[in-house]
Amino acid sequence: MYKLNFVFAKKGPMIYIGHLDLMRLFTRAMRRAELPLKMSEGFSPHPKFSLKRALKLGVESENEEGSVVLRIPQDAEEFKNKLQEQLPEGVIIKHVERNFS
Repeated sequence: MYKLNFVFAKKGPMIYIGHLDLMRLFTRAMRRAELPLKMSEGFSPHPKFSLKRALKLGVESENEEGSVVLRIPQDAEEFKNKLQEQLPEGVIIKHVERNFS
């Protein structure tokens, strides 16, 4: 299990995206970036991905936190670049680090 923690900003027109839509946006961007996501088991598998807290609609943020679990190890900088290419303007990945816990 390879867990990566990341910090991102949500600005501009992206402030009008709600929490569930933001979760879907990240999930789709990760799939388009062809990142090796670890999936949950069971009837309806989904990526092991979470955001630390939900933002209110219309709120701009500079330091939101999220984490994702990958099947195989990936360099933090490579993860950041691949994901950023797939995200819309207004969602900026600021920092990625490996979680060794």
